[in-house]
Amino acid sequence: MNKDYETKVSRFISLVLRHKPEVINIELDANGWANVNELLSGISEKGYTITPDDLNFIVSNDNKGRYRFSDDHTKIRANQGHSIQVDVALQELKPPHYLYHGTGEKSIDAIKKYGLRAMSRLYVHLSCDYETAISVGKRHGKPIVLKIASEKMYNDGFKFYLAENNVWLAAEVPINYIIIESKTPQQS
Repeated sequence: MNKDYETKVSRFISLVLRHKPEVINIELDANGWANVNELLSGISEKGYTITPDDLNFIVSNDNKGRYRFSDDHTKIRANQGHSIQVDVALQELKPPHYLYHGTGEKSIDAIKKYGLRAMSRLYVHLSCDYETAISVGKRHGKPIVLKIASEKMYNDGFKFYLAENNVWLAAEVPINYIIIESKTPQQS
């Protein structure tokens, strides 16, 4: 499987496991798990050539750790990023003093007005490091990195969760916890 095709198939799997399992006529259980054989069959019916070995390769080599197999490899799910209601048994934890959120410059006015909202997803995604936030922000145009006073939020009663792939999640981030240091990303 070449890299471009692998990326295309991985994005399709992400769509199915995070947002639209009905696209290939499968159902996710309450915890977001899909039957691996049903997933492979559904993907193949949509014209993608994928073997169990290809799926194993995609899961084990995904640089963001998006997917996870069950212990017996009969089920698969996305670790986070869902827009559909599933319970992936997130671990509630106290976050570090600061977390970061990457976005595009075009979103700054709305963020200043409303804070960070999950929008079509279940949670706002946050990272521990500035570099990851820059990378995420680049997907949305000119990147802007927001510094989040996460420990203060936590102390004020907000819940934080850490997904299995080390993405921090929060239901929202009100504007008073967001530090917009400049329009040009700088190390902080």
